[in-house]
Formats: sequence, C-alpha cells, structure tokens
Amino acid sequence: MSKERITITIDKDLLEWVDGKIEDKTFANRSHGLEYLIKRKMGSE
Repeated sequence: MSKERITITIDKDLLEWVDGKIEDKTFANRSHGLEYLIKRKMGSE
C-alpha cells in the first residue's frame, strides 16, 4: 500500500485525545491513530 503525506488541522482537544492514546500505547503515532480511526469509520458505513 502506498502512503501520501498530508497536512491537517484538527481541534486541540481531539489532538490531545490522540496523543493520550499514543502515550498509553494504543497507537504508535499520530498517523497510525488517525489512519486507524478513519478505517474504522469506513468499515461502519
């Protein structure tokens, strides 16, 4: 799978939530967290 680098702007509270999930080892990094959440949303539609 090929990946593209992007830039996004999100609410500070959302970013802090993702960063908290990185700290507790749920996600490896921000990219992993956002990719995981987007894929879950895609699967629910």
